[in-house]
Amino acid sequence: MNNDVLLEVVDLRKYFPIVSGLFKRRITYVHAVDDVNFNIKRTSTMGLVGESGCGKTTVGRTLLRLLNPTSGKILYNDNGTQVDIAALGKKELRGMRRKMQIVFQDPQSSLNPRRTIHDTLAEPLQILEGIKGEELEIRILELLEDVGLNPEHAQRYPHEFSGGQRQRIGIARAIAVNPELVVLDEPTSSLDVSVQAQVLNLLLNLQKEYKMSYLFISHDLSVIRHMCDALGVMYLGEVVETGNTRDIFQKALHPYTHALLSAIPVPDPSKKSKRLVIKGTVPSAINPPEGCRFHTRCPFAKSICSKEVPKYYKAGEDHLVKCHFQDLDFGQAEVS
Repeated sequence: MNNDVLLEVVDLRKYFPIVSGLFKRRITYVHAVDDVNFNIKRTSTMGLVGESGCGKTTVGRTLLRLLNPTSGKILYNDNGTQVDIAALGKKELRGMRRKMQIVFQDPQSSLNPRRTIHDTLAEPLQILEGIKGEELEIRILELLEDVGLNPEHAQRYPHEFSGGQRQRIGIARAIAVNPELVVLDEPTSSLDVSVQAQVLNLLLNLQKEYKMSYLFISHDLSVIRHMCDALGVMYLGEVVETGNTRDIFQKALHPYTHALLSAIPVPDPSKKSKRLVIKGTVPSAINPPEGCRFHTRCPFAKSICSKEVPKYYKAGEDHLVKCHFQDLDFGQAEVS
């Protein structure tokens, strides 16, 4: 593993069984995540985008082993030693917890309503770092200051805060143990636009201060463009395009990626934007289409698309596209 790479995901799959009958027999699976590959470099931000239900959150939770993977590898670069998180037992996994944390989408449901903010922040410090006494109190005050909260907030309960303040508390809890990787699961989607900007700038400042890497999960492409160095586009459990964020925004090569980007509103009424129209609905993850999973909605699909699973082709340095065709002319399917 390249030492610049902190985490590498190889052929990751997560299937959820569907059971039926009196004896709860398994009848099939939900293919939530299927054959996902990407890597996250040190002190950088990797973004994951896609429609709701495409598997973004499942990927993030599986990386942290909040969900156990069905198959695949999650290779963590632990100071030059390659550790497969997917293969760790409970005891070994606990030792990795302080290196990887998560900020959940809903700040209200992710905080214990019966605990003060002091107790919420103290728990990871006591369990994972063994910090006690005066050192613990000092560290809690430092965390509150880092996320823009006041010392008196420590003795309050979650319901006494606004949504933006609760998300700041969730961020403080995540960075408490100085992690190397933080999964941000749509951390601003439930916040007002003005508060979103504050939280995003806070995350950028904390990343520089703590030298962390982020996996940023979102459906908001404008946020992704602002936050992320690299980007992965997911469709129905698969990553269909990965690469440098700037490269993908300048020239998306997968039809689905191009359709997402073409849907971004242009803040200029004098300019007419052209969209690549994607018709139909997302197929069921219980019975995904054979071949390319996007072929049922793709305006460029050919017979091979319904028969063979496409392989990645390299479109540039670190730019991979999962499609049977290269250099598609998106203008053929665009409408004003």
